[in-house]
Amino acid sequence: MPYSYKIVNEMSNIILQKERRYVYTTPKSFLELIALFKKMFGEVYGRVSDDKDKYETGVVKLTETGEVVSKLEEELKIFSVEVEEKKKKADATAEIVGVEKAKVEIENAKAEDEA
Repeated sequence: MPYSYKIVNEMSNIILQKERRYVYTTPKSFLELIALFKKMFGEVYGRVSDDKDKYETGVVKLTETGEVVSKLEEELKIFSVEVEEKKKKADATAEIVGVEKAKVEIENAKAEDEA
């Protein structure tokens, strides 16, 4: 702030020399500069604060999602073992059914021949 006030005074001296015209800097203009700074600072602070809140919420959501995914992976491992066991049982049952079906077809063919 003091630097900008100093620059304004220097520029007003240059204008006085070139244009022969006075440019005054008053305490009111300095106070307006401070008010503008406060306003701009408040806007930037609000945006940064909102962005920070969004990032923090995002990190929390990512952490929660990571935990859920790890639990689902564990459940998937358990289910995949159970599925493999059931698949083996189903394959064994299918073989037995296939053998029994062949026997039934043979018996059915004999019965048709007799009929």
